[in-house]
Amino acid sequence: MAEREELERLREVATRAALAAGRVILESPMPKAELKGRADYVTEVDRRAEEAVRDILEKETPGVNVVGEELGGDPASEFWLVDPVDGTVNFLHRFPAVGVSVALVTDGTPQVGAVHAPYLDTTWTAARGRGAEQNGSPVSVSEARPEDAVVGTGFPFRSKEERLDGYLRMLIPSLRRFEDLRRPGAVALDLAWVASGVFDGFFEMALSPWDVAAGALLIEEAGGRVSDWSGGSDYLSGDILAGGTAVHTTLVEMAREARPLGSRAAPDPKP
Repeated sequence: MAEREELERLREVATRAALAAGRVILESPMPKAELKGRADYVTEVDRRAEEAVRDILEKETPGVNVVGEELGGDPASEFWLVDPVDGTVNFLHRFPAVGVSVALVTDGTPQVGAVHAPYLDTTWTAARGRGAEQNGSPVSVSEARPEDAVVGTGFPFRSKEERLDGYLRMLIPSLRRFEDLRRPGAVALDLAWVASGVFDGFFEMALSPWDVAAGALLIEEAGGRVSDWSGGSDYLSGDILAGGTAVHTTLVEMAREARPLGSRAAPDPKP
């Protein structure tokens, strides 16, 4: 009982932290963007949103390290993973698919997660073994057949030269195999939409751990399956497949054929 109560407390902490970052996003004027890398931007809002998350996490869970996309940090056996503005390009273009992702990871496995979409006034939360919720109501993944499935994806923009051929070996068959594809450009929201059955599946490569940790837990707790491209459990590597059973199985089969040009070693979550 004590462990369950602590997980629920940590879920609530993650939710408050994500909502705090969301308020920073909503209340901020449009900032100037700095280029971190090819098609990879950061703004002062990203940094202030991460500071808002850190203030809550460090107060409520002293001694637990925080690793954020913008301000860094050192991972440990247990640590928080934070993406304060997922979809910065969307934010800069006033496209409302913008999210905040907060997850507690223990021994490489997400235990608690919250994803917040401030412009959509929607929040998803999960705690391992305790289910997933959207705005306080339970959610579950779709069990659509592959031929009826709408599947989310994202482009490997950080490493196009290295990964694009492998990605296309997955993308082109997907256009034939599934009913349709979507690419909103905010991974945390893509995964949350899989958890709530809006999307029937998702695939992407070359992501960072803070992009996927909370969303992957949402899907698992909503009854879905999440894996790396080989079908294994190392989805924090950034190569991720997700969906209901039938769609996920199909994605794994397709990815194994694409993988010779699409695999990579797991990234270090340090900046």
